[in-house]
Amino acid sequence: MRILTISTGKVAKILVNEGGPARTVHSAINKAPVSTLNNPQGVFAGHLGLEQDEQADHNVHGGPGMAVYAYPVEHYPFWQNLLETQRSDLRILPHGFFGENLTVEGFVEKDVFEGDVWTVGEVEFMVEKLREPCFKFDAKIGFSAGPSMILTARSGWYLRVLTPGIIHAGDVIEVSAGERLVSIADQNAMTAQKRRLSAN
Repeated sequence: MRILTISTGKVAKILVNEGGPARTVHSAINKAPVSTLNNPQGVFAGHLGLEQDEQADHNVHGGPGMAVYAYPVEHYPFWQNLLETQRSDLRILPHGFFGENLTVEGFVEKDVFEGDVWTVGEVEFMVEKLREPCFKFDAKIGFSAGPSMILTARSGWYLRVLTPGIIHAGDVIEVSAGERLVSIADQNAMTAQKRRLSAN
C-alpha cells in the first residue's frame, strides 16, 4: 500500500448548473499533482491539510477532521469507463481528478475503517470518514455522478493528521488497525440508505 500521487489546488471559480440557471461558485476541487513517482517531491502535511492546498468550504473539506482526502487508484478504470459513455471529449483521467490530495494504491473502501492509523514515514494519519460528494463534484464530472460515488462505495475518505511531517509520492503506507467497527464501505451504505429514506 502506497501513495502514488500527491495533489493540491487553489480556490477558484467553477461553473455549476444545478437547480436553475448556471452560476459560479468557489471551489478547490481542481487539483494537480505536485509529487509523483517520477518526481517524488516532499510535501508537508499539517493538522489543517497539505502545504499549498486550499479548501473553499470547510463544512465539507478542511479543518482537522477533513484535512487530507485520499482516493484509491483502483477506482479510476470504473470512472474512465463511465465518463466515456457520457462525454466524448474525455481523455485519460489525471490523478487528482476527483479532488483528492492522495491517490493511493492497495486498498478500497471495504478495507479501510474509521479509526485506522496510517504511518507514512514520519507522518501519522487517522481515517475519519467517507467523502460525501456535492454539487461541485457533479460540476467537475460534467453530469450527476455523485449518487454513483456513494451507491458503488467509491467515495474515498478523509484523513486527520495526527503527526505532521513530510510525505512523498511512492511512500509506503503502514496501517495500524483501530477497533474496525465501521468501514468506509459501511459508511457509504448508511449514507445511501439515508438518501433513499429522505427521498420517500
